[in-house]
Amino acid sequence: MTTRAKLTLCAALATALAALCLSPLFRDSFALAPHGLLMIAVTAGAGAGLRALPLPRALVTPLQLLVVLYVLMLTTVQSAMSFGVLPGPGALDAVSTLLSSGGTDIQEYAIPAPATDGLRLIVVGAIALVAVLVDALAVTYRRAAAAGLPLLALYSVAGGLVDSPGGMWLWFLFGAAGFLALLYTEGQDRLTRWGRVFHGTGRSAVTLSNGGRRIGVIALAAALLLPVFAPAVGPGLFGSVGGHSGEGGGNGNGKGDERSLNLVVALTANLRSSDDTPLLSFSTDAPDADQLYLRIAALSEFNGQEWLPGEQNAQPLPATVPAPEGLAPNLPTTTVRTKVTVTEQLSTAWLPMPYPMSWLEVPNTGNWRFDPAGRTVSGANGQKSKGLTYSVGSVAVNATPAQLRAAGPAPEDITKRYLGLPSNLPPVVAETAKDVTKGKSTPYDQAVALQQYFTSGGFTYNTKIEARTGPDAIAKFLQDKEGFCVHFAATMAAMSRSLGIPARVAIGFTPGTGNGTDRVVRSSNYHAWPELYFDGYGWMRFEPTPNRGSTPLYSVQQTTPTSAPSAAPSSAAPSDQPSAQPSSSSSCPPQQHRIGDCADEQAQAAHQGDSTSWWLSWPGLVTVLAVLLLLAALAFPLLWRTRLRRRRLGAGRHLSGADGPRLTDEQVLAAWAELVDSAWDLGIPPDEARTPRNAARRLAEDAGLDADAAAAAGRVALATERVMYARESEAPAHLGGDVRTARQALLVRATRTRRLRALLLPASAVRLWWRAQDRAAARRERTAERAAAVRAALARPFRRRKKEQE
Repeated sequence: MTTRAKLTLCAALATALAALCLSPLFRDSFALAPHGLLMIAVTAGAGAGLRALPLPRALVTPLQLLVVLYVLMLTTVQSAMSFGVLPGPGALDAVSTLLSSGGTDIQEYAIPAPATDGLRLIVVGAIALVAVLVDALAVTYRRAAAAGLPLLALYSVAGGLVDSPGGMWLWFLFGAAGFLALLYTEGQDRLTRWGRVFHGTGRSAVTLSNGGRRIGVIALAAALLLPVFAPAVGPGLFGSVGGHSGEGGGNGNGKGDERSLNLVVALTANLRSSDDTPLLSFSTDAPDADQLYLRIAALSEFNGQEWLPGEQNAQPLPATVPAPEGLAPNLPTTTVRTKVTVTEQLSTAWLPMPYPMSWLEVPNTGNWRFDPAGRTVSGANGQKSKGLTYSVGSVAVNATPAQLRAAGPAPEDITKRYLGLPSNLPPVVAETAKDVTKGKSTPYDQAVALQQYFTSGGFTYNTKIEARTGPDAIAKFLQDKEGFCVHFAATMAAMSRSLGIPARVAIGFTPGTGNGTDRVVRSSNYHAWPELYFDGYGWMRFEPTPNRGSTPLYSVQQTTPTSAPSAAPSSAAPSDQPSAQPSSSSSCPPQQHRIGDCADEQAQAAHQGDSTSWWLSWPGLVTVLAVLLLLAALAFPLLWRTRLRRRRLGAGRHLSGADGPRLTDEQVLAAWAELVDSAWDLGIPPDEARTPRNAARRLAEDAGLDADAAAAAGRVALATERVMYARESEAPAHLGGDVRTARQALLVRATRTRRLRALLLPASAVRLWWRAQDRAAARRERTAERAAAVRAALARPFRRRKKEQE
């Protein structure tokens, strides 16, 4: 393998190892690995192919970048490309849309983020750009040390975004190993240019090689260990190993690690994820386990743009938790015990718990904070719920519709905090709320009417709608009647407040799936729902999202007459597993999805069954034709070289000499040209400054030919010199056989990679380029001569007239 090929492989390896540092940024650590490795391989292949052509070095990198951009578009926005292969305005618009979407995702999603299409394009594009820069610096311009800058930039971006940069030390080792391998390969090449003493096995070579290795190991160890012993610099790469980083509410303000879990963003990301990952499991003694929601936090403040947790008063987790807010002392309740086990896939600063929580048994009690108003528990000093097992007690409020209907007005401290609405809230929100609850006199009846409006009013569940909860988003949701749980919960809470009912938005999980009291909660069970306050009963859950979760029993019964029959969904048949995929209609529940009884699924299956007809359409035919043309272009060097060899050596027949028809001078020179090109294809370039016999001797030495092959090459060289220098020459017998003998020996001595490259990408094919350049130069010269002749002919009368005037 040539040094350039080694550098190309090492540059690709260094980029791939450095790109591993991006893994902690995504939930699926290796979601982008196939696409990223493909772009790195394309970069290396394009660079190697372009450097093999006789191109100016300054053109290699721009052309390489164009190839990489084309492949990136082909793998991301192929459906928007003309005929599926040609970039056009549609493809550029699709790229612009994806980039805009990726920018929005960067602002909204927390770390670790889902691998959305926009983020995939941005991250894979960045990896491809770094791969081009590393390949250009290390291979094209032979500056391997400078190639460490883009690699360092890639690592620095990842280290700056990840939650705990101290945990990046392992990824740093991978990137450093790739960079050191690149430096070692380039250093070997530089040493070989100083003399063969460094190639040998002598003491000097061994000492130099071992010394270089020692320097590399010492430098790497110093970079890793010095920060540990330098307090002024900080803990360095090992900052969080064996401890906590200090983020996530360590200051005691109770806000928790806001960057680790943006509540609405995390919910949206999980519902849109194609992987329905188990996040936690729980066992409970509740008789109605399918009604037991696990709550993470409550969003109580609506600032006109989004729902936020609001001001919290987090305090150390008390030994005895105070009574739940709003519950009357004599209210009959049931105590429920639940044991929760969080998987490694869920890492939040909040503990999922049933509401309202009455007691908690959790490890590391001192690292948890309790917020009495929201009834939530969040981690301090970097404490997360990942991999945790804990037991929690909760209070089940056994309220009936009649009791809730008779509840008194909320106290002033509740109304002051949970009735606020932004001044820019569109009037349509309050108008719709009044219209839906027309004729309802109690807050309970109004709340049930709002719930029925969403569940049976023609609304469609769709997770692809943008997850915004501001005033404009609420108005658009009421107009389009399409969204997912965030929109339903936020809109019902806002409408309830407009009616004077204290309301907030809860974030957590639906009960998941399971048998009896043992259940498993997955990422598709992420959910949002409104909580409304009733004096004496506290915060009560409602379920406005159609076909998701379970409707509370107290919100179904209607004892007062209404003008229209109730269409509220029954909780007797709750959804076993809320789907993260949008439904085309609220009339198609998950049960029908599972048995294939939905019209949209049948239409999709029929469409997939007819997909074979695509090949018979014009786009399919054009795509097939483009693929065939691409294959033909790749096979052209092979076909051209095979045809040229057959023509030079007599179409498979031995060129005859003394024992057959006399060879012409052109045939002898053709045989010599074939021998030179065969050696060139196998890695021994021609040297025009040498005589044929000298060139044949060099060929035998460099290739290590045996005596018979060297003699065959010498006979071809001698015949060539006689044609070139002697007055008359007589070619030896079986000159074509001599060429084949020497070529076969070259193939035997060559490596498998060289033989494959000689077959598919022969280096001598550059003669086609040279021939095209010569023809273009001759054509330009003829054009210039004709243009000069035309100008002279046009100027001749004027010169003649000028002479006559003189």
